[in-house]
Amino acid sequence: MSWLAQFRQKLTTAGRAVEAVKSGSRVWIHAGCATPEPLVQALLERGSELRDVEIVHMLTLGQAGYVEPKYQGRFRHNALFMGANVREAVAAGRADYTPIFLHEIEELFSSGSMPLDVALLQVSPPDEHGYMSLGVSVDCTLTAARWARHVVAEVNHQMPRALGDSFLHISKVSSIVETSRPLLELKPEPFTDLHRRIAGNVASLIPDGATLQMGIGGIPDAVLACLREKRDLGVHSEMLSDGAIPLIEAGVINGEKKSLHRGKVVAGFVLGTKTLFDFIHDNPIFEFHPIVYTNDPFVIAQNERMVAINSALQVDLTGQVCADSIGPRPYSGFGGQVDYIRGAARSKGGKPIIALPATARNGTVSRIAAVLDAGAGVVTSRADVHYVVTEHGIAGLHGKTLRQRAEALIAIAEPKFRDELYEYAYRVHYLEPRGVLVG
Repeated sequence: MSWLAQFRQKLTTAGRAVEAVKSGSRVWIHAGCATPEPLVQALLERGSELRDVEIVHMLTLGQAGYVEPKYQGRFRHNALFMGANVREAVAAGRADYTPIFLHEIEELFSSGSMPLDVALLQVSPPDEHGYMSLGVSVDCTLTAARWARHVVAEVNHQMPRALGDSFLHISKVSSIVETSRPLLELKPEPFTDLHRRIAGNVASLIPDGATLQMGIGGIPDAVLACLREKRDLGVHSEMLSDGAIPLIEAGVINGEKKSLHRGKVVAGFVLGTKTLFDFIHDNPIFEFHPIVYTNDPFVIAQNERMVAINSALQVDLTGQVCADSIGPRPYSGFGGQVDYIRGAARSKGGKPIIALPATARNGTVSRIAAVLDAGAGVVTSRADVHYVVTEHGIAGLHGKTLRQRAEALIAIAEPKFRDELYEYAYRVHYLEPRGVLVG
């Protein structure tokens, strides 16, 4: 049977497509800007018929109605990385959170530890050979689709065709729902003077010819804006935002000095706007891969001069990094921070960087903390951390003693908090009292 005949045979409505979900099923939902809203809505409309359906995904955009109290006993979400749409439900105990390194998620499917009954995804229209691209978000979804018992695909005529290991053949899906609608967007966060000051310090650590990984938000976008005088930069990252476009167009990001995938921008997904979606469409500079590849520390380490830039909620005076919780309350997830910190550390000439503002809550709380908040989780261990950057400077921690770490971190803390940080460091004997010479 031709792929076109298969397409027509599998074409159905969203309501009929999600009939593949039964009570007790485990359902994977495509993440980020690729969240298949019509399929999610159709699943919610079946809520009264279902019980004990587990919904698994990373950060999604749009509404996540299945975490509402009225669906308790019907749906239960398991967050592998939290977004704002499920955070309150996890905190209230209506949903679960699984701490896990991003590159290890797909092995849960392939090993049978987390078998998937249904995968709901959004893809591009098929090409002349019947292959559909996962477009803006290959992430863990291509692997989920390969292992799920049933695959329901929203074929959206506005989904870009992203190149790389991003394709799924018509023959591999169970049902198709055809749409043409704008993708969900994540608008860039305007960066402030604070972000620029942090970014300037980060940019000073980035050499010409470096390969970059960075996340999303004001600090990463401000860093990108500081790199316009650099040369021959590359990208190997789990994700990209709109901020990369000007550097690619200007030839600053060209991948010419990359030691792995030379000339290619390697990513697992993008989070951004239609401008970015249009830019990646059929663009051969981009090469998308599943996260199991992009985030494998051993793959990352093959990029020479790998610079990994990640954020934190708190860093204590020994260098421990909390990035996924506020006290005991889960906030986001492990994501790829440790994957890239460790990969960059193993890279020839690599630099793992944690960048964060020195304060939170309008300057009332120091993010450089004497100790992490009670219940806070350690995402990145103090032995993994090499550089911590705030608007006040750069603390190099690798190979440093607890005394040296405390001194370096206090020096980049907000000045008004430094005395109390010093007092704590003296009390626990990280530092000698003032006036005592220490060799």
